[in-house]
Amino acid sequence: MVTKNDIKFINSLKHKKFRDLNNCFIVEGKKSIKEFIDSEFKLIKLFSVNSSCFKELANQFQIEYNQLKKISFLNNPEDHLAIFELKKTKPINNENLIIALESIRDPGNLGTIIRSCEWFGIKDIICSLDSVDCYNPKVIQAAMGSISRLNISYLNLGNYLKISKSVKIGTSLIGKSIYKSNIKSENSILVFGNEANGISDELFKIIDFNLSIPRFQKHNFPESLNIASSLAIILGEIKRKEI
Repeated sequence: MVTKNDIKFINSLKHKKFRDLNNCFIVEGKKSIKEFIDSEFKLIKLFSVNSSCFKELANQFQIEYNQLKKISFLNNPEDHLAIFELKKTKPINNENLIIALESIRDPGNLGTIIRSCEWFGIKDIICSLDSVDCYNPKVIQAAMGSISRLNISYLNLGNYLKISKSVKIGTSLIGKSIYKSNIKSENSILVFGNEANGISDELFKIIDFNLSIPRFQKHNFPESLNIASSLAIILGEIKRKEI
């Protein structure tokens, strides 16, 4: 069963402060939970409406659906909710293509970015300290398990870029067309800025050159693309040229 302490504790994990304090986070849904179980993340507790889906787990608890609704962060919860221990980040591999994100605020955007990065073979994502937490429940839902396999670091992005010897590639509306550029994945950092304001002036000074996705019509609408869509288009073009 779910106790009052369980409900209070799980609800507190909606907030980064308590995720950090208790060193754990929430994952919902059979598929995502299985991916985290199969990864390097440690399972703390699993609540299941149908416990037969996850066999041989000592820390699994059978509950009713109405109890699940009390602890779920979803309007229509799936049959499973799990608490996992946070994992320490690994050293960043600077020999590969790295994605750097500045001041990303929307959880859905970050989750979609993480999922797209895994699709295109990215291993490391660097987020500025003011970006949304990757263990935010909405990020976890949008990433659909990909967080369990990527290395995501939070650091002072400006300082990191200043000392990095990798090629620093910005993304903006005034850069060179991605379709006319030859970008190599090795020793490169692809930087994406805030959803509303783009890359800050501070980082813009550090960037070696910029890429853009050209419009294919005469009028100037829409003003920009969604950041997750932009990332997928640019990564897709970079990887296409490597085939």
